[in-house]
Amino acid sequence: MFNKPRKIMMNAKSVKQLLFIIALLPAYFCITSSVQAALPTYAEGQALPSLAPMLERSMPAVVNISTSTNILVSENPLMQDPYFRQFFNVPNQLRQQQKNSLGSGVIIDNLQGLVLTNNHVIDKADKIMVTLNDGRQLSAKLIGTDPEADVAIIQIPAENLTMLPIADSSQLRVGDFVVAIGNPFGLGQTVTSGIVSALGRSGLGIEGYEDFIQTDASINPGNSGGALVNLRGELVGMNTAILAPSGGNVGIGFAIPSNMVVTIKDSLVKHGEVRRGLLGVTTQDLTPELVKAFDLKNKHGAAISRIENNSPAAKAGLEPGDIIVAANGRPIKNSHDIRNVVGLMQIGDKVELEYFRGNEKKQVTATIGKQELPQLAGDKLHRTLQGTLLSTPLKNQIEGVLIEKIDTTSNAWRVGLRPGDVIVSANRYRVHNLEELKQVIDPNGALLINIQRGEEGFFVVLK
Repeated sequence: MFNKPRKIMMNAKSVKQLLFIIALLPAYFCITSSVQAALPTYAEGQALPSLAPMLERSMPAVVNISTSTNILVSENPLMQDPYFRQFFNVPNQLRQQQKNSLGSGVIIDNLQGLVLTNNHVIDKADKIMVTLNDGRQLSAKLIGTDPEADVAIIQIPAENLTMLPIADSSQLRVGDFVVAIGNPFGLGQTVTSGIVSALGRSGLGIEGYEDFIQTDASINPGNSGGALVNLRGELVGMNTAILAPSGGNVGIGFAIPSNMVVTIKDSLVKHGEVRRGLLGVTTQDLTPELVKAFDLKNKHGAAISRIENNSPAAKAGLEPGDIIVAANGRPIKNSHDIRNVVGLMQIGDKVELEYFRGNEKKQVTATIGKQELPQLAGDKLHRTLQGTLLSTPLKNQIEGVLIEKIDTTSNAWRVGLRPGDVIVSANRYRVHNLEELKQVIDPNGALLINIQRGEEGFFVVLK
C-alpha cells in the first residue's frame, strides 16, 4: 500500500510569508552564484602570488618569427656536368624548393624596432616575417648576425612597440626563478617557468662561444630566440637550445646571458658584424696529469700551449706553460672561459690577465689585436664569381673556401649562392683553402662547385 501525501493546511498569514520568500529567491541565487564564481584573492590573510601582472607587461615584447628560404635541390653529380646536360638537352635552370621555419624573437629597442633572435632562426632566409602579440605581421630586414655565438639582430617598423628591459645577467644566482616566453611548435605565445639550474655552461659543442644559463623552464622547438626573464620582467637571457636525448623537453634548456647578447648586439648594430679580436694563444684544460707535471698548487685555469708570433700575447710577455687563472677579474676555470672572454672583446680592447708561471702569480695587460683572414675578390679567380668576397675559414670551421659577401645584383646571387656558403670542391677537386681553389679553376672554362650550407650540400654550375 502506498501512503497518500499529507495535506498541508495553511492560513492567510502563512501564504503571505511563503510568497515573500519566493519573491526573494532570484536575488538569493544571484548573490550565491556571484560569491561562488569569484575566486579568492587572499588566503590566510596573504595575497595569492601570480605572474600575470608581470607577463602582461612582458609578453607584447616577445614576437613570433617565420622565415622562408629558397634552396637548391640536390641532383645527381652527372646532371651538374654542363657537357652532360648539353648532350641530353637538359635545361640549365636549377631546381629550387622553399624551406620554412619558425622561431621567436625579443624586441629590445622600441624606438629603432630592433628585434633580438638566434642566428639559426633566420640563417640564410630570403624572407623574414615578424608577428607581434597584437596580431600585426611585419616584414623584417636583417641588421647583422654572429653565427659563432648564434645571435642575430633584425629590424621592423618602429610603431607602437613594447620592449623588454635588460637585466645584468652577472647578478643571476642558481635557484633564481625565471620564466621562458616563446612560440614552441608554432602553437602561439607560451609561458613556462622554472629556476636557474646552473651558470656558465660551456664545452657543449652547441656554439662557438658558450657561456650558457641552464634552466629547467620548458624550452621546446620554436622557443629559440625567445626571452628568459626574471620575476621583474627583465631580460636575463635568450633561449637557444635544449638537451633532448628523447626528442622532447627533459628539463635542461640553455639561454645566452643578456650581458653577452648586449655586447654582440652593440657590435652588430654599429658594424653589421662582430669584429672579434685576437689574443694569440692556444690553451688547454688543466688535467690532474698536467697539474702534477707542472707542480701546480692551483687546479683550475687554462694552460697556454702555444703563442703566435708577434701576437698581443707574445708582446705582453706570455709564454707556453703559463696558467691563466683570471681575465678582467673573472675567474678562468678552463680553456672555454678564456676563449669566451676574448671572443666578446673588440679590437683595441685591453684585457688584464692573472696567471701562474710555476707557482709565482703574475699580472699583465694585453691589447686585443686583429684576426688576419686571407681574403680574395671572387672575380680574380673566375668571371662568374664577380661580386663575391672569398676567404679561408678560421680554425674549427669547415675546411673549404668561405663566401663572405655577395653583391645581390651579381650572377652568383642569382644562381643561389649566399654569404656563409662554403666551397668544398671545384671542378671535382676537393679544396681546403684559397690557394687550392686557385689551382683547380680554369678562368676561361665553366666552373662546377660543390657548396656546403649548414648540413646541406649541393652543386652549382657557373659559366
